[in-house]
Amino acid sequence: MGYIMLLETVIGELIKGMITTVEIFSLTLLFSIPLGLVVCSFRRSGNKILTGIMRVFISIMRGTPLMLQLIVIFFGPYFLFGFHLSQTYRFIAVIIAFTLNYSAYFAEIFRGGFESIPKGQLEAAQILGYSKNQTFVQIMMPQMFRITMPSITNETITLVKDTSLAFVIAIPEIFTVAKQIAAANASITILLIAGVFYYVFNALVAYIMSYIEKQMTYY
Repeated sequence: MGYIMLLETVIGELIKGMITTVEIFSLTLLFSIPLGLVVCSFRRSGNKILTGIMRVFISIMRGTPLMLQLIVIFFGPYFLFGFHLSQTYRFIAVIIAFTLNYSAYFAEIFRGGFESIPKGQLEAAQILGYSKNQTFVQIMMPQMFRITMPSITNETITLVKDTSLAFVIAIPEIFTVAKQIAAANASITILLIAGVFYYVFNALVAYIMSYIEKQMTYY
């Protein structure tokens, strides 16, 4: 009976960690892709000031470890301004750090996609009377996403694994929970279970992204 209760407790803790991992993953994608489009637009705007700022932002986000960014965003408000942060801010800090980091990567992926679209298509759209907004939404965006989908898939899969970095500010995602249980029971079995979860999660993400990519082949 004691073993069954222990097993139920372990499974319950892993499920809680799994939910947190899925939340980090989902919210990061939800915010980082639109922000990446905004950063990409500013990066390509032709305005030297905006372009320069975006270049510095992208350089910092891609040139420093995500773990360091998590630490700075979580502890920065306290050490810089003396703000006393609530427990809730831990999760918010994770989402902010992940969103900023991944938006920089997505911005460069999107920029490469936009720049690979033949300029003749833009000229043809102008001749046909498309406005700039119509050209962007109806012609450029669909092609950009089709072109960059393999790269977006790679970043999305990387994000699944990167969620484990939330442990650095004590967010109990599945890897952190598994590590704590493994240490308490002197067994790596729980870590292997966590590894299976990441593998299955990544396989599901890869399948969904592959399906989306196939649906976009008509462009």
